[in-house]
Amino acid sequence: MYDIIIAGGGPAGLTAAIYGLRAGKTVLVIEKGGFGGQIAFSPKVENIPGTKVISGAQFAEDITEQAMALGAEVELEKVVKVEKIDGIFQVSTEEGSTYEGKTVILALGVKHRTLGLPGEEELIGNGISFCAVCDGAFYAGQEVAMIGGGNSALQEALLLSEVCAKVTVVQNLADFTGERKLADALLEKDNVQVFFNTVVSGYEAGETGLTGLQLHNDQTGEDSYLKVDGAFLAVGLKPENEPFADLAKLNPWGYFDVGENCCTNTEGVFVAGDCRSKTIRQVVTASADGAIAAMAACRYLD
Repeated sequence: MYDIIIAGGGPAGLTAAIYGLRAGKTVLVIEKGGFGGQIAFSPKVENIPGTKVISGAQFAEDITEQAMALGAEVELEKVVKVEKIDGIFQVSTEEGSTYEGKTVILALGVKHRTLGLPGEEELIGNGISFCAVCDGAFYAGQEVAMIGGGNSALQEALLLSEVCAKVTVVQNLADFTGERKLADALLEKDNVQVFFNTVVSGYEAGETGLTGLQLHNDQTGEDSYLKVDGAFLAVGLKPENEPFADLAKLNPWGYFDVGENCCTNTEGVFVAGDCRSKTIRQVVTASADGAIAAMAACRYLD
């Protein structure tokens, strides 16, 4: 029996573990993939206060080791079900394990939607990125592509246009789906070009990573090639919260509809990080959620 069971081993989940352990609680962290979350894919991270520069992989390793050194137990399994039975939570995994806890923190994160093209997974972190705030500076003076046309894509393309020599926006529709004000600001940039009605049909890669994009114009049927030093995907995020909708209300987009206190409508269940409804999803905001959720769980236990 654990005091706190945390589903998710990203910055939110591991920060929650650290705070829970420092409060004298027993903690189990269950992570379905790799500890550290999506930040582990960033080649360099320069926006963590107190750390000038660190690789995402090193940050993930450091925060995992910190939690384990404090006494966190960890399991590499996928949580698929959480039930509250007689005041105790039973956490079941896809692998067939069941763990019991007095409280549960859901720090499930989100998945970036990808294009599903051959070689894409291998290029993530080697030319393909998802966060201009995190990785844009590493392409200063270079040529990049932004794939997508919503608000996130437009905002990130604007940011990239300030540091990159050239930004090519690839949008599969005839116009942007983001705010007109953002679109107009982007179109005014001299170093930005836009391909509408165009999809990425393939990636070209060399020894150092991504070298270019194969493009297809759905309107004209024309195929072309775009040489780039990097590409940013902004084709949406996908929460995976549905299996836990009976524990915490979901908003129309599938995120946990929970406020800054990270408390759900189920006593003893808390949420933290990118899986929560919020406007900014960064490593520092995820860690902040983790601290808040852990402290709330400790108050509940005490």
